[in-house]
Amino acid sequence: MNLEYTIKYTAVNSYENSANAALWQFLIIPQNNDTQELVSDRFTNNLGVPVEHSINGYNFRTYRLRPRRTIIEEIQFNAEFKLIKKVENVFDRIANIDIETETNLLKSLAFRADNDMFLMETKRTKLPSEPGFQYDPSETIFKNLQNLNSWIYSEFDFDAEATHVHTQLDEILKYRRGVCQDFTHLFIAICRKFGIPARYVSGYLHQGNGYFGDSQMHAWIECNLPRTGWIGFDPTNNLIAAENHIKVSHGKDYSDCAPLRGIDFSTGSNETEYSVQVAAQQ
Repeated sequence: MNLEYTIKYTAVNSYENSANAALWQFLIIPQNNDTQELVSDRFTNNLGVPVEHSINGYNFRTYRLRPRRTIIEEIQFNAEFKLIKKVENVFDRIANIDIETETNLLKSLAFRADNDMFLMETKRTKLPSEPGFQYDPSETIFKNLQNLNSWIYSEFDFDAEATHVHTQLDEILKYRRGVCQDFTHLFIAICRKFGIPARYVSGYLHQGNGYFGDSQMHAWIECNLPRTGWIGFDPTNNLIAAENHIKVSHGKDYSDCAPLRGIDFSTGSNETEYSVQVAAQQ
């Protein structure tokens, strides 16, 4: 069975004092991969600024806009994507190997070298102290990751007002509140502490089943298990990432996956508002 998704993305930039030039890059296009097929994408803006297409450092598609000599007081961006998402049983992909073999593969030089980028600590995934999660060496890696998923879900409260884009893990561990970005960074930090390759994933969540998220884009984790490959985990909702998760990009942390980057040539403040609508049908 497949699901057909329609995603509508809107962003509005408003300026206290008008801008006369800018550069924006949007990393919001759903990826084509083994479980999802992008059927169509459309990106427009109300000022008619030409849209350029590019590829970022992780080989994901982006939109770019470079308005020049234009007085900008407000600009609205609209994107619409249609895609087909394959429904699969993720558990069928888990390799059936004994714990000792799996552990040896995880610690092997070849495996660590292949995944070096996603084993490195970053500023956003630096653990200030012992987080409190206990890894059980008598269980499989997958089982430990399921336990970590459940631990974050039960120990931390989703609170859209508690954090901001620059919040560090010490605050998350202290106040036990945050959003999907915070829980994803914490999950990644703990994985890397135990030598498990983990990467930050940005995308869209079908919230029709009452999942936690926000009105923008969602974040979750992919971990590389020996002989299994990359498996997604969503600690915000205590889920294995599957047909309700639509991937856009991945990276070491949020810094690699920010949906919007830009430079505005303007004085005064500016604000950006986002909204995302995800609709699905069989």
